[in-house]
Amino acid sequence: MASELLRALFGDPFAAMNTIGLVAFALVGSTKAIREEFDLFGIAVVGLTMAFAGGATRDLLVTRVPLALQSPLEIALGLLGVGLAIALNIVFSSVDSHPITLVSDAIGLAAFATTGAIVATEANVSAFGVVTVATINAVGGGAFADILLDRSPFILFEDFYASCAVLGGSAYWVATALGATGSIAAAACATVTVGTRLVAVTYDWRLPTVQNAKFTNR
Repeated sequence: MASELLRALFGDPFAAMNTIGLVAFALVGSTKAIREEFDLFGIAVVGLTMAFAGGATRDLLVTRVPLALQSPLEIALGLLGVGLAIALNIVFSSVDSHPITLVSDAIGLAAFATTGAIVATEANVSAFGVVTVATINAVGGGAFADILLDRSPFILFEDFYASCAVLGGSAYWVATALGATGSIAAAACATVTVGTRLVAVTYDWRLPTVQNAKFTNR
């Protein structure tokens, strides 16, 4: 396991982004469960679901065995994120709205958009496929976690969230189409995704709704 961790931290872009995404999203999902007063098992289930559901869906789309079922390192990283969430909850109040969690969410979104784009590109799908898989990888886990929390998936509301992954996946495809290396394309995807998400949070960007459009036209 130690050799796998070293490879994840210092190896190829996919391994590095996957490591970051697993820890970040497990932390974010666990904070949501803590807010809803789930027990420790429930916290772990929601945290690991947010960490793994998007990647598992990605792998099924490109017809390969989900990574979570191939390596114990994957589960260990997810549990690390769960543990960090519990520790933060002991130190801080309202962890789910704390800047640490908000930044972790943005970083996880960027990391998983990047891993999705990398896997889709390696599977030789179309440009639409690259952006789609990148987006599903980035937001799928959060959608499944919200279902476990008995609420409508966050990505279906007006907040500017999934759109950041769409922009990041598009940036990855454009970079590769222009001949950029995998590392440069990954950096472009991650930068665009995390940058737009942090700006959206800072300035409260939201996508328009039909109700808002009707109100505006009156």
